[in-house]
Amino acid sequence: MSEFRVLIVDDEIDFLETLVKRLKKRKLDAVGVASGEKALDILDRERFDVVILDVRMPGLDGIETLKEIKRRTPLTEVIMLTGHASVESGMQGMQSGAFDYVIKPAGIDDLIEKLNQARERKLLHEERIRSDRKVP
Repeated sequence: MSEFRVLIVDDEIDFLETLVKRLKKRKLDAVGVASGEKALDILDRERFDVVILDVRMPGLDGIETLKEIKRRTPLTEVIMLTGHASVESGMQGMQSGAFDYVIKPAGIDDLIEKLNQARERKLLHEERIRSDRKVP
């Protein structure tokens, strides 16, 4: 099985660093960046299976970043993260192509489960594309 890569995008540095460490302890290849702009930059250079994306960030916010991620790499799954108990912004993210959303503080087990589900969906999409290419 290929390596499972996760990009975490959150402007709250303490939260970002803690989440990266917790995911690495769970044997996930996790990388963190503090802005939507930095997320798009690293996604241009590296491949990630799932992005955990904060909704509210200065500059390029989570919804704008999500839309650009889906435009550039449509198979990359995105889980929206909101610290403001805003189900509405999570739903807006899903309407824009996010896999799901979680409300901060998210329990690590719940987050891992959503990450695995998102990765599974990405793998299914990739397999479907490969099999479609094989059909004459």
